[in-house]
Amino acid sequence: MIKTLHNLGIRSNHMYLAGLASIGLSFASWYISKNRESAGIDRADRWGIFVGQWAPTFFGVGIALRIEETHRGEEDASQEDVFGQSSHGKSERMHAGSGV
Repeated sequence: MIKTLHNLGIRSNHMYLAGLASIGLSFASWYISKNRESAGIDRADRWGIFVGQWAPTFFGVGIALRIEETHRGEEDASQEDVFGQSSHGKSERMHAGSGV
């Protein structure tokens, strides 16, 4: 699932922002429910808690995406040739040695 999210272009920073937004939305839903509904403070508390539980999920997915991003960087580094240089670095070395 995390690889699919990463391949779709969703990055860890997106999830961190969603987590922060859900904290704000939690407070807003509690406040609106408390002031606009006649159901009382208990219902407002339930709305705030319900939306507030989204934040840890978003932060957890953000951490998993950060690990995926880091892992992808290590995969790119491991694709270097036997001499410890990528094919791009090898072509630069060949041009430098030929005097061009």
